[in-house]
Amino acid sequence: MKAVLCKQYGPPSSLVVEEVPAPEPAAGQVLVEVHAAGVNFPDSLIIQGKYQFKPDLPFSPGAEVAGTVKKVGAGVTGLGVGDRVIAATTWGGYAQQVVAQAERVFRMPDGMEFETAAGFLIAYGTSHHALKDRGELKPGETVLVLGAAGGVGLAAVEIAKAMGARVIAAASSADKLTVCREHGADETIDYASEDLRERIKSITGGRGVDVVYDPVGGALSEQALRSMAWRGRFLVVGFAAGPIPSIPLNLTLLKGCAIVGVFWGAFVRNEPQRNEEEMRELVGWVREGKLRPRISGVYPLERCAEALQRVMDRQVTGKIVLTTGV
Repeated sequence: MKAVLCKQYGPPSSLVVEEVPAPEPAAGQVLVEVHAAGVNFPDSLIIQGKYQFKPDLPFSPGAEVAGTVKKVGAGVTGLGVGDRVIAATTWGGYAQQVVAQAERVFRMPDGMEFETAAGFLIAYGTSHHALKDRGELKPGETVLVLGAAGGVGLAAVEIAKAMGARVIAAASSADKLTVCREHGADETIDYASEDLRERIKSITGGRGVDVVYDPVGGALSEQALRSMAWRGRFLVVGFAAGPIPSIPLNLTLLKGCAIVGVFWGAFVRNEPQRNEEEMRELVGWVREGKLRPRISGVYPLERCAEALQRVMDRQVTGKIVLTTGV
């Protein structure tokens, strides 16, 4: 089979595409024939040796795929050969076949294309877990989404609206904010040209926001934390800007607020039954038309470096995916 390989840690340009043996599923695993793979920011970290997990070299990056079940390992129930599925893999997804743990494989929503499904699981799973479980978002509350035009950010905009919140989308250009409004944002802030804190103060009448969804990090984090309402919840999702901010902890005292970590992958491993329940809710929202995943680019495996570099450079609205040619 064809696969993208990381043979040494480095930038996307160091990746190669080669023929490798197809994997075999062990007990409790499923072999998925990959039609499309989502491209995510953590993929850029894992190939540089900067992610929480460091697989042995060589390996294929790629944490989510959409495809069909090719084989099932011993003890797997509820899934059969030919089923259309989406799967979380952590790595290995930039390939024509990949093995996934059965509890991390889910049936695709009816009518969803493989390319769309490949960009659904991580972005929407992360954002749903963040807003529902970690942020305990309630109808009528106000949410600030930083990096709102990116994969997880745009998913957060849609999910917050589905949960009945007022959504302020913040991004770095007018074009990105247009996309955010198309996906349900009530208010927008261009933090490349506007003062984030002053705009939040103006939009909320000085009250501040109840929940901050932050996949960006960097200098924006403290500004957003200073703009929180009493008993607010600041959700730490990631650090796409690069620097991990140092936050003055006295702000949590003054605001009576909480800083809450969000790690969807660990949630899936530690609470698989609850994750399955949340996935059913997400799939239901797709069927109801409340969620409309945006795929802004589709690339073949051979152009994986270009696709991943675009994600690293924050040039993507929504998600981009790779297709495998199967």
